[in-house]
Amino acid sequence: MFGSIFYNLWGALMAFTIYFFSTFLKPYTPLRIIIGSFVTAIIVFLVMYIVRFLVAYILYTPEVDEEAVEGELAENEQTTPEGTNQEAASAHSTVEFQDENSEEIAQVVRTMMNREEEQQVNA
Repeated sequence: MFGSIFYNLWGALMAFTIYFFSTFLKPYTPLRIIIGSFVTAIIVFLVMYIVRFLVAYILYTPEVDEEAVEGELAENEQTTPEGTNQEAASAHSTVEFQDENSEEIAQVVRTMMNREEEQQVNA
């Protein structure tokens, strides 16, 4: 879900305020105005869950299935000229290089953390 419960609380507060001030000058009893304001706030609080769910659903971008991408690359290789095949191959090797590079970086970070722990133990 998008956001946190604070969005619900802000929505409820705004609904309470709008309802309260819109009915404040009407000839209703104060108890009816307060109860109506709280009922409106509770309804908007619950509706905000639906709004947050819809926003999260709209913003959700699913991860691409690697097998499907490889299948598309194979199909493209069969239908494209050879100059384009080299570009696809270089793009694929770049992705592999990035993965190897991130593994090396992770190993360096682990080594640095181990050195810091050894220095703290020795001190």
